[in-house]
Amino acid sequence: NRPLVAQYLGFLGGVLTGDLGTSYYTHVPVTAELANRFPATAELAIVAIILAAVIGIALGVVSAVHKGTAVDALSMVLALVGVSMPIFWSGMLMIILFSGTLHVLPSGGRIDPLFTPVGGTGLFLLDTLLSGDFEAFGNALQHIIMPALALSLYSMAIITRMTRSSMLETLDEDYVRTARAKGLPVGHHALRNAMLPVTTVIGLQLGSLLGGALLTETVFAWPGIGKYVVDCILKSDFPVVQGVVLLIGIIFVVINLVVDIIYAYLDPRIKYSQEEG
Repeated sequence: NRPLVAQYLGFLGGVLTGDLGTSYYTHVPVTAELANRFPATAELAIVAIILAAVIGIALGVVSAVHKGTAVDALSMVLALVGVSMPIFWSGMLMIILFSGTLHVLPSGGRIDPLFTPVGGTGLFLLDTLLSGDFEAFGNALQHIIMPALALSLYSMAIITRMTRSSMLETLDEDYVRTARAKGLPVGHHALRNAMLPVTTVIGLQLGSLLGGALLTETVFAWPGIGKYVVDCILKSDFPVVQGVVLLIGIIFVVINLVVDIIYAYLDPRIKYSQEEG
């Protein structure tokens, strides 16, 4: 056996070349295993964060504009429920209701075996649209609705509360009150300024979702990184677990960089230029 330091340096050297080791059980390179499953997790996370952002921002703005009313109270109750409800519980409730009782949505998987999406992205919704196979697109959309909704609930609640708090702070600024006194529309400008902290939250939530929604993917048998890493943990397949942890770290770094770039678009006062001393 090599010394631990030599093993660690060897692992780092492999990482730089894209070699994350080999799975103990499948004897397939970890990089290939993750590449096969990442599109499923990415598709689920993207749909979930879109749902969370659209609904969360809308609820937060409505709640802030109608502060102290029944609408505000209802929005905050919904946000509290979203934060408090475990994903595995909400997921099972959805399966019982929409699949077991109403029979309107499939209980798991990405798409029926009868369909084979053609495309190089691995994102079934995008591939089926680009190929013009709208029947397969509808089937893939039915499969993703429940897991995406279950996965988005927590992020939706966080975004709602952050949007409300940021909007209330912005609406209390002097320039907003002055514009409102002059009868000018302030909603668009207030929302744009309030979006800075909300953008941070959305970015962090997307990073968490892309890292692998362990419970959601397990409950809905979604063949992504989350379900795969749970199976590997139970099998003590450490190279795979190691690779997933590294991938999650890289995802967070990249997303934080993208969020910082978006800041400059949302607030022109923010400039990323080196000042000459």
